Order: sequence, then C-alpha cells, then structure tokens
Amino acid sequence: MTAGSGEDGRGWRAAAQDALYGPRGFYRRPGEGPAGHFRTSVHASPLFAGAVARLLCRVDEALGRPAVLDFVDMAAGRGELAAGVLAALPADVAARTRAYAVELAERPAGLDHRVEWRSEPPERVTGLLFANEWLDNVPVDVAEVDAAGVPRLVLVREDGTERLGEPVAGADAAWLARWWPLGAGEGLRAEIGLPRDRAWAAAAGALTRGLAVAVDYAHTAAARPPFGTLTAFRAGRETTPVPDGSCDITAHVALDACAAACALPGARLLSQRDALHALGLSGARPPLALASTDPAGYVRALAGAGEAAELTAPGGLGDFGWLVQPAGISDVLDGRRAPG
Repeated sequence: MTAGSGEDGRGWRAAAQDALYGPRGFYRRPGEGPAGHFRTSVHASPLFAGAVARLLCRVDEALGRPAVLDFVDMAAGRGELAAGVLAALPADVAARTRAYAVELAERPAGLDHRVEWRSEPPERVTGLLFANEWLDNVPVDVAEVDAAGVPRLVLVREDGTERLGEPVAGADAAWLARWWPLGAGEGLRAEIGLPRDRAWAAAAGALTRGLAVAVDYAHTAAARPPFGTLTAFRAGRETTPVPDGSCDITAHVALDACAAACALPGARLLSQRDALHALGLSGARPPLALASTDPAGYVRALAGAGEAAELTAPGGLGDFGWLVQPAGISDVLDGRRAPG
C-alpha cells in the first residue's frame, strides 16, 4: 500500500469509471481505439469472428430461422467483431441479421453501414448477445485486509497512490462473503464483482430467446487470486493502474458470480479453447501431403492453424472463460455436435 499526501482519494470503482468513461476517459478517445493498447481475440485473427458467425448460425437454427436475427456486440471497440461476423455469415443469414455495436465512443468512419451503433443494448434481443472483454472493464471496488484482519475499501488518488478506507459493508460485504471470502492475512486483496453481476444480469435479461455469451479473463471460487488482478494496459504493455484516463484499467472477472446473478437457467462455464473447438476451430497443422498437391493452399492452411493455435493456446487466449446462457433454446455449444 502506497502512502501519500493531499486528497484522500476515492474507491477504485468511481475512479476507474471516470478514467475509462468520463469526458476525457480512455474509451471516449477518438482514433485507433482499444486495439492500439491491447490485443483481444478479435484483433488476433479473423478466425474468431468466423467462429462467432458459426455460433450465430447455430442460434439461428435453434430459433427456427426468424425473420429478424439479432447480433449484439457489447463493448464493440471500433466495431471490428460486428463487421467481421456480418462478413463471415452466409448470405441468407446475413440478410436477416440486425447487428448492433454497443460502445460509448463515437461511431468510427468506414464501419459497415449494416452495423447499428448504440450506447446501450436493445431492450429486446432475439439472437446472440456477445460480450467479448466487456465485463473486465466494468469498474469495481477493491478490498484489502488490514493489520487487524478486517477487509477495507482501497481508496486511490488520480496519480495511483492508494490508502485504506472504511471497512467493507452492506451488499459489498455480503458479495465478498459469498464469492471471494478473504482470510485474515494482511494485504490480501479482492475485487468486489457486484457491479459486474448486475451489468451482466441487465444485459442478458434483454434476451427474449437465443444465447448470451460473456468472454473474459476469468476465475472461479475454486481458484481466486490471493492479491487480486487489478492492472492496466497502455500502448500494448501492461503497466501500473493509474486512474487518469491514460490507460485501460482492468481486472479479471468472477464469471461464476455473474452466472448466478442472471435469472436465465442453464448457464455453463467453459474455456475459450473448448468453446472454439466445439465451433470447429482447431490449431492442428494441415497434412503435409497438401504441400505437394496445393502449395498455396498449404501455406494458407498453415497460417490459419497458427492463428487458431493462438486463439486456443493454454496459458493464453485459450484460457479465457466463456459464460454461456441460453434462453428458450438448447445448448448450441454442446461439444458433441458436428462443427458448424
């Protein structure tokens, strides 16, 4: 814990809210957007958008091919995923798809005209609501155990210096007790995920029929990190979190708590590796024989295998958590299905 002088600071939730989404916030800035500061699955390879397009097709089939099929991209960045999904869809599905990009920044120039740009998701969704690395940027407060074994709120100044505030109380204390109980060891930390639970419940609650999916850095009750995960990214590098609008401030997500907060039954947690495998994406190398019969095809297949391997790699993107919540349809990510 870093000491300092001057203003006492405020909780990390309020500080990060302003730093990310305020008038001068990180996500309000024009330009290249998040892709200039950190690499998501969407930026890693167009194969990811292709896999999400296949998932949307499965949802479409489960819904009986409705006249209008919704695709909602939460925290859309510069609309890369929404545009990529539309481009990867079969023509007959694309013609029925209504794509929404939900983001606070201004609509980027040149985005596919078929993508509707919104600051809030639609009130009613029939189709697929997909939140790739959204919940980790829903600001949360941080708790730290003091010398007496009491969890207290961590207060932070704009320059990033911290001090301990009041003991955690009320709904926040109840959330910690249920989802991330802290021991008595001084310095143990946790992120209080209640705002994320509520954000996910509200977003997924808009689903009338279809599938809601959240993809993120994640952990569950069986393996909470003892000192939390609060961090930041600037210009492609991890850095110290400072709530001044200059960097992305993020923390991993307790996806099990988010799953329990939503009224939809049938929630399932799985790794990105398993989810993408179920959608037919594999990092397996193409057969060497292809190199002699179709050299150009072999090179393309080899490049695709490399990109797929990155998206499914253990210790990397493959370890991301997927929270899958169907509404009124069967589990279209059942690994026993043939690749779509």
